[in-house]
Amino acid sequence: MHRIIFLLFLACCLPVHAEEVKICYNHDCAAHATVTFSEQQLENVGALFNGIHDAASEREAIAQAVGMLAQYAGKQSPIFRDKGTDSDGDVDGRMDSLDHSFNTTAYLKVLEDRGLLMFHRVKSRVVRGATKPHWSARISEIRTHQEFAVDSWYFANGHPAVIFPLDEWLKGATPDA
Repeated sequence: MHRIIFLLFLACCLPVHAEEVKICYNHDCAAHATVTFSEQQLENVGALFNGIHDAASEREAIAQAVGMLAQYAGKQSPIFRDKGTDSDGDVDGRMDSLDHSFNTTAYLKVLEDRGLLMFHRVKSRVVRGATKPHWSARISEIRTHQEFAVDSWYFANGHPAVIFPLDEWLKGATPDA
């Protein structure tokens, strides 16, 4: 209860400041940029977490927040050109799963550092597949310790991420399956 009151105090009474985040793109993090999320953008993202009372609802908000932050980053970098999967050819701003996992983890850290995640913690990135690796960001539910892949690679920049239980994702789960 004290944690909730403290977090409400932080959310209501302390000013939100712009946040700089390092992102990468052009496959295998070949290019880097620093993007800045404004106070208003961070407030818009924070509003997604209002009224969250359980882990499943928080994962839905996380998926939406990742999409919003990627869209904001795309206004400051060439990642707005990313079309999802690896179907972008040689366009500047294309992203493979390594780039997506790096950026999504950075976005998740922003959420965590701002106290928006009440039911999950951000973990290190995870990879599946030996011959054709596929990377993802990862979160863990605090109460159950169940881990989830937060994967933004499948869709165009700005689309909400997909979240799978990690064991399903490691077995090859995709949004189409």
